[in-house]
Amino acid sequence: MEAKAGSTAATDGAYSVSAEETEKWMEQAMQMATRHAEMVAIDQALDWCRRRGRSPSEVFEHTVLYVTVEPCIMCAAALRLMRIPLVVYGCQNERFGGCGSVLDIASADLPSTGKPFQCTPGYRAEEAVEMLKTFYKQENPNAPKSKVRKKECHKS
Repeated sequence: MEAKAGSTAATDGAYSVSAEETEKWMEQAMQMATRHAEMVAIDQALDWCRRRGRSPSEVFEHTVLYVTVEPCIMCAAALRLMRIPLVVYGCQNERFGGCGSVLDIASADLPSTGKPFQCTPGYRAEEAVEMLKTFYKQENPNAPKSKVRKKECHKS
């Protein structure tokens, strides 16, 4: 997650990103797809700022974040608090989405929670959905055992 020269802020605060820039960084997001990637990105950016003596507020205010899935409510709130102006994401998060699918943390009037941020949804959405399907088909060794009892078939 870095501020890119290809993104510009208009006088009304709207951000504009070239198609090439969006494709380049969404490809990287697709390659790195992780759970709560927003929090990982924030941590990495804060670490980068500490190592270089940079102000996190200056860095975050010029950052475009690319993620494969709409940020959850928690992550959307963190992005807003960090003052990230633009988030580009693939598919909607219909269970936990914080950019409009469940709650609109991105643009709601929420005093003392940072500035609203723009979202560009649906970029490579079909591919992002397929990645989620693949992820959920895999067995998670850290997941608790299912408490759902399966009916046993008895042959007579």
